[in-house]
Amino acid sequence: MPSNEEQVRALVERWAAAVHRGDLAGVVADHAEDLVMFDVPPPYEGVRGLDAYRQTWPPFFRWQAQGASFEIESLEVVAGEEVAFAYALLRCGTPDDLAGNPDNRLRLTLGLRKRDGRWLVTHEHHSFALTGASDQPDRDTGTAEEEVRRLHQRWFEGTAAKDLEALMAAIADDVVSYEHDQPLRYVGVEAVREVCAAGLAAAGDGEVTWGVPDLTIVVDGDLAVAWGLNHVSVRPNGGPPVDSWSRGTRVFQRRDGAWLMTHQHLSYPYDPSTGEARTDLRP
Repeated sequence: MPSNEEQVRALVERWAAAVHRGDLAGVVADHAEDLVMFDVPPPYEGVRGLDAYRQTWPPFFRWQAQGASFEIESLEVVAGEEVAFAYALLRCGTPDDLAGNPDNRLRLTLGLRKRDGRWLVTHEHHSFALTGASDQPDRDTGTAEEEVRRLHQRWFEGTAAKDLEALMAAIADDVVSYEHDQPLRYVGVEAVREVCAAGLAAAGDGEVTWGVPDLTIVVDGDLAVAWGLNHVSVRPNGGPPVDSWSRGTRVFQRRDGAWLMTHQHLSYPYDPSTGEARTDLRP
């Protein structure tokens, strides 16, 4: 039978792997109902209880889906018969974060107790070393612009791969989208999901691509706006290709470190003499 130290080490490694996968069930699996966590973001008094702990992870997963890493670099475990603790350093950040501050590491301490023969995390503490605002790459406007640009690139790649989840990864739950088609507005991530799913399905077994060749992004703090001409190309098998251009504006907010689209506005110009949309225009 594995020693207590080996059991705790395996538990921590399972937890980190589940975080990296975005597997919420795996993340909470070995945590006590009365858990207390001191996290990097507020609340300052900590997160208390398993339900509250569970709610902190979806925003982190959305941020991580933008290309961030979460990898144990070093892990130490001390275990008695009923109580154990572990401390670790993790590489946690986007490629730009780690390039701008390559030595920065997430610091992790876990306190565990054995209950009914099973090790459970009862306390969890995350922190980064305070390095000063000038050293925080995720607050740099240039870096933030690149993060939003990469977010678009993942959307473009997800479209080509017909990966609906990739398209939804950076959409806020409370998004409001003005789409090309009626109704006047689509409210909520599930409504936008239906629109995206229908767009992918329209290609059938053929190819579909989406890009914004003239993408422009402006960032101010935790708010970003992006605009440009959307170029959508659908090439169904056995049918003629269809290319369309339209106008798009998207608004993003940085929430818990992750950029999320909170508003989208798409439109075609219209012919004032007929009142009909001009879907045949090209740049």
